[in-house]
Amino acid sequence: MNDPAQPSPRHRVSASPGYRRADWIAVVVAAVLPTLVTLAYFVLFAGDKSVVTLAIYGVGKAAQFALPVVWIFAVHRRKPTWTKPRVGALATGAAFGAAVTAAMLLLYYAWLKPVGYFDGPGGPREMVIQKIADFGVTGLLSYAAVSLFYALVHSLLEEYYWRWFLFAELRRLSSFVVALVVSNVAFAAHHFILLVVYFGWDSPATYLFTLAVATGGAFWTIVYHRTGSLAAVWLSHLLIDAGIFYIGYDLARGHLF
Repeated sequence: MNDPAQPSPRHRVSASPGYRRADWIAVVVAAVLPTLVTLAYFVLFAGDKSVVTLAIYGVGKAAQFALPVVWIFAVHRRKPTWTKPRVGALATGAAFGAAVTAAMLLLYYAWLKPVGYFDGPGGPREMVIQKIADFGVTGLLSYAAVSLFYALVHSLLEEYYWRWFLFAELRRLSSFVVALVVSNVAFAAHHFILLVVYFGWDSPATYLFTLAVATGGAFWTIVYHRTGSLAAVWLSHLLIDAGIFYIGYDLARGHLF
């Protein structure tokens, strides 16, 4: 097993002298683009559900997930190696994902739900119900379909974007610590915008959950760096996303038919 402070073959710095300025521009764009897309859709155009707004959001997300493919395969013409997942790495990812999901459900059912933390006019419950309606989800089957997409597909896209691309490219250009910190601050930033939308600037939950996101992202980054495989972190991520969507279902179940 590699030392987490040492780059795996996927992340080792090229022997060629220097790096093009374009490499840094690419990682800066990759770091801030998801936050800008989230800010635009969930804050700046929050009350506008027109086709144009939805199109802007869709184009932004498409550009985000296309950037790594274009940069790695078209611009640099690199052929990254794919590492077969190890049983130990998969077990680590599954254990972390299961532990975090269990902690979320315990927090929700033992404290937040009984005290009515999500209730009240304009509270998180209403926000969840409204956002589900905005996505055209009106029934249990459509909610299950959206949940499966985000848990299975979107979680993989996020890991490919944040770990496989942003962290790895930063690791090529800088130290492990810099790559770890910068990639996970960026990872947490767009989640912070979402948490502000649902819980508000003055809620301790916003900052607590943002810290949890950053911690989880750092854990996934270290696992990915040590193993070179996305499988373990994807498995961990999808378990946590499944738990989040289950809580969303419990909040909105009276509005799903």
